[in-house]
Amino acid sequence: MHPVAYALVLALAAGLLTLAGPGAGTADAVSVCQGRPARTVSFATGELRLYRTRHYACALVLAKRPGAPRPMKVTLQPRGGRAAVVSGRWGRQAGPVTVHALNRCVRASATVSGRSTTTGWILC
Repeated sequence: MHPVAYALVLALAAGLLTLAGPGAGTADAVSVCQGRPARTVSFATGELRLYRTRHYACALVLAKRPGAPRPMKVTLQPRGGRAAVVSGRWGRQAGPVTVHALNRCVRASATVSGRSTTTGWILC
């Protein structure tokens, strides 16, 4: 490798490590949902997290034991509206899903590795 290219790669790597900071490897999930935390529902294999702003509701599901990709699904439905669904195989988190929920209740469900939870109409 050319010495200038090698130095550039090292400088780029050092810059990325500096941007990542000391807390980049922590186990705490950084929410990708806007708004304030409204409800957290734990179940055998994961945790369903719901967030609320004035106009929107947002949901995501986190695996209790992050690791190998496994089937995950999160659904969020406003009352009188169509459900937003995200499903697939992930190792840590499925979602977020966001729906317009101004003056509406929502219901949410989440599945991780075949185990699931469902809420009734909440956040009214």
